Amino acid sequence: MIDPRKERQLASILTRVREFIVGEKIDAYLVGGYVRDSLLGRPTRDIDIAVAAAAPEVAERLATALKARYVALDEANEIARVVVIEDDTSSAARWHLDFSTIRTSIEENLSNRDFTINAISVDLRDLDSVCTACCIDPFHGRSDLEERLVRAVSETAFESDPARLLRAVRLAAEYGFTVEEHTEALIRSQSHLIRRVAGERLREELRRLLSVRNSAHYLYYLDHLGLLTAMIPELTLTKGVEQPVEHYWDVFQHSIETVAALERLLYGWESGEQDPVLALLPRIPDFTQHFEEEVSSGVARAVLSKIAALLHDIAKPHTKSVDPNGRTRFLGHTKEGAAITGRILRRLRFSTRETKMVQSMVESHLRMWQMGGDDRPTHRAIYRFFRDTGDVSLDIILLTLADYLAARGPHLKLEPWEKHCNMMDYVWFEHEKEQARVVPSKLVDGHDLINAFGLQPGPRIGELLEALREAQGIGEIKTREEAIAYARRQLDREKTE
Repeated sequence: MIDPRKERQLASILTRVREFIVGEKIDAYLVGGYVRDSLLGRPTRDIDIAVAAAAPEVAERLATALKARYVALDEANEIARVVVIEDDTSSAARWHLDFSTIRTSIEENLSNRDFTINAISVDLRDLDSVCTACCIDPFHGRSDLEERLVRAVSETAFESDPARLLRAVRLAAEYGFTVEEHTEALIRSQSHLIRRVAGERLREELRRLLSVRNSAHYLYYLDHLGLLTAMIPELTLTKGVEQPVEHYWDVFQHSIETVAALERLLYGWESGEQDPVLALLPRIPDFTQHFEEEVSSGVARAVLSKIAALLHDIAKPHTKSVDPNGRTRFLGHTKEGAAITGRILRRLRFSTRETKMVQSMVESHLRMWQMGGDDRPTHRAIYRFFRDTGDVSLDIILLTLADYLAARGPHLKLEPWEKHCNMMDYVWFEHEKEQARVVPSKLVDGHDLINAFGLQPGPRIGELLEALREAQGIGEIKTREEAIAYARRQLDREKTE
């Protein structure tokens, strides 16, 4: 539902833009996503305007008139942006008005667009409401909106801009539409063209695709169209790689099913239906809020966790071996997988922080099982897990659970699942107790250690302080005196080794 306040702000902006356009005596049209979303009753802050003039010049003059910010987006193709910030004292809203140049006619402009649902325009001078205005719709986009279809405008739509190959699926995912049959055939025949697309554009389309609740379904669809492995060739080797008997799927299917399992854990409760699997989840507070957190550039933690789920076993084909007992092993696949993941995400132009976070998830996705097997992990193992994984510790816990669900698939049994969930629950709440012990006070600092033992400043001081923080975290020491005695025992032990 559109926020009435935001709708009033938008109407005010469009009124001022129309007054400016009329005063300039310029033919101008609302086009693309704004018209599409308005016809669907969906909120949007991105407004595309095509003008029969040099778009950068028009945009720059408009920015001055509106006291807004002018941004040159593509000088060669004469595309520019005006950023308007509306502040009604309660909150600020940012609107993007993107201007493009009409070379010959609005009909010709629309013929060069990607999909029919984006090739609808409204004359800005005659605008009262998009829904009641007379639309210029040469490719029957309104009909496709009603039929919920994503249809290419022309046979050359994807050759003109291969990023549209991925955008077709992303639009279908975001709107719950279906890619029209002939358009789907075009995508399959031209999927190889996706390799020409810059990493930044692939990243943005992938980010938006993975932001939908059921993105695992669309990852399978991308593979059906030939786009997934064209975009991430490293996944090709995972197809057909068999796993130990406890795994239901091969590595490739398991990877996508892990995304599906993660989405079940994150969003399954939204359906309101009783799910015995979700009923056993660890009792972790602020669960949803954590994964909605924006890391950078509009990328939420949930998106990064889904990427980690997709890539967590990416190195299994490289590390597969069979031991003397006939058991299939993938020794070192977590560390090698983190390295491969880093190369993939750098190629797709994810930020350094985003890349490191996903790498940490991939490298540590087995860490929980290595902490104690069937037994409860020690306090020391719990402390070191959270110390080493930092702000992605909760992400790793969810990835670990999703990995388990995807491994068992339809053969999942609730009793062992409950056991694993209880272990995660124990780990989380022991960590909370450790945090309460450590955060309030630091028992000693580096100067204390130098004065007490005559040590020289250097890395050894840092190592001792970390050992003391660990001992405090697990409850072995509680006072300054105990900390000094613990440090003395550490130093004495080193002398005898």
